[in-house]
Amino acid sequence: MIFFRKKDLIVRRKAHNYNDPFLQPLAVAIVSAIFVALILTTGFLEIQRSENNLIAFMEDQALSTIGVLQRLTEENLKSIIATPEKKASNIKNASQDEASYSKKWVIEAITKMALALDEQWKKGKTNNDYLHKFAVDNNFFYIGLLNAQGNAVHQSNALQTNMLDSSDLFKNGKKLTTLELLEKIREKQKIGFIGLRRKDNSGTVVINLDKAGLIYWSLKVAGEKGMNKIGEGHGIVYMQIINDQNKLLSSVGQFAPGLSRNDFKLEEILAGKIKIASRKINYADHKILDLVAPLFVDKKIVGIVRIGLDRSSMDKSIAENRQHIFVFMFFIVAIALLSMWLLYHDQNQHLAGIVEMERQLEKAERLSSLGQLAAGVAHEIRNPLNAISIAAQRLKRDFVPSDPPKEADFQNLSGVIKDEIKRLNGIIEEFLTFSKSRRLDFSKFSITEVLQKIVTLIREEASTHGITIETTWREDPALISMDVNKLQQAFLNLIKNAMESITEAEGKITITVDKHGKNYIITRISDTGCGMTAEEIEKIFSPEYTTKEKGVGLGIPLAFEIIRGHGGDIQVISRKGKGTIFEVILPRERFNETPSRDKD
Repeated sequence: MIFFRKKDLIVRRKAHNYNDPFLQPLAVAIVSAIFVALILTTGFLEIQRSENNLIAFMEDQALSTIGVLQRLTEENLKSIIATPEKKASNIKNASQDEASYSKKWVIEAITKMALALDEQWKKGKTNNDYLHKFAVDNNFFYIGLLNAQGNAVHQSNALQTNMLDSSDLFKNGKKLTTLELLEKIREKQKIGFIGLRRKDNSGTVVINLDKAGLIYWSLKVAGEKGMNKIGEGHGIVYMQIINDQNKLLSSVGQFAPGLSRNDFKLEEILAGKIKIASRKINYADHKILDLVAPLFVDKKIVGIVRIGLDRSSMDKSIAENRQHIFVFMFFIVAIALLSMWLLYHDQNQHLAGIVEMERQLEKAERLSSLGQLAAGVAHEIRNPLNAISIAAQRLKRDFVPSDPPKEADFQNLSGVIKDEIKRLNGIIEEFLTFSKSRRLDFSKFSITEVLQKIVTLIREEASTHGITIETTWREDPALISMDVNKLQQAFLNLIKNAMESITEAEGKITITVDKHGKNYIITRISDTGCGMTAEEIEKIFSPEYTTKEKGVGLGIPLAFEIIRGHGGDIQVISRKGKGTIFEVILPRERFNETPSRDKD
């Protein structure tokens, strides 16, 4: 596996597992993401569909209520505006009684308005502007506050006497009073009025209704009576009738929030293009579904009906449905992702086994060729080694210096020569059996002691090439279970490789030993050499690969095999032109598992 850390290239070699993906992770991620997106989209659409169904149900409920209100309003309105019979009769049928009773509703409603005006008059809060606004707000043709003589003290607007002939304005040479003029207008123009006279005859409140005002108040009273019959309950928070001028005619229930033409498409609703419209609002601690539908009277749209329905139960149902759908979606997504992961894992595992077998066969073929080659040259190597060994023994026996200090150095160097000849013979044997499983002879020994011996051996050679070797033992003696000779060979190969990578006149090799978690020791061998590219790092653990002009490329692969035999791991951090770091992680005790990555 290759990854980057601080712009350095890191290659990890595992001892037992091959974890490179064969199915592209991006492809698996895309397929999984598409599948999850489809599930989520389906879930959200289902939630939206459920919410739309509940809203449609509440809209149907509202339309049913509006239908009842519309029928009651039409019946009341017909009773109010029913034309009386021209001939008087002492006998009245039920419909006539109902019509008479319905007209009283309008008279009573307007009388209440007159009483309210009289109270304001008594308090001195009325003037012409006040009456004008009051008349406009309530669709009155004329409002007059008359004194005891019948003349206007305050009025909403000037009385339209142009509706009368000039002869009608005077009687016996005297100008008619306002009250007399109103009576003339009633007779001539059929514009009736309601007058409320004070008990002490100190004044009269007069309210005129033209045809438009009569229709307005008839519809207002008819709607109120219809809504009173329906009453509250059934989840109705408020109900209103609003005419086509956006004026509130009647209302029951709680106070409703204001309505503007921008809240709904009122023009299209009044035109009959929209059957019903709804919106969700939160008002006065209530969660309300605000609905608006046209109001038909005699098959004509005369206004709109606005109903506020309590949607707390609807929201509760939606929340429960949403929760159920989310839980279902979670399990579906989890199962889908688990299935994709199992497919990805199993396929990679099978393919990894096949590829690993191919690599082992290829490696076996290469090692077989190397073994045959090594067998041919082993004899030629051993003969010179035997001669060197005999010469070293004779030097040690016959040519010992007489000077005691030189004698000690001589004995030390002779011992080193003898040990290295012995180790070289072992390397030849290792070279010949490289492709075979090797038995390791484990014992407790210090890594720092092994490394110090190697440094002592090669320090003089390094100095001749301008290379400085620095050691730092943060963990000493760093005892682990090891095969001393083989682990020494592995470290020597890595250090020599570091020396050979330094091509400049001067360079430095740093060797550090430290603990790695509780159960591991890490040895870092860093150099200031030429570094490696990603392609080179991928090949350095393969036998026969080398970047040097001389050599068979077995140094690092042999080191890797030895480290793996100790249950360890090698990490390579390199950057072209910036040097290389080999990190060797070894367990303190013998384990079958690959070392973990825990760090203090």
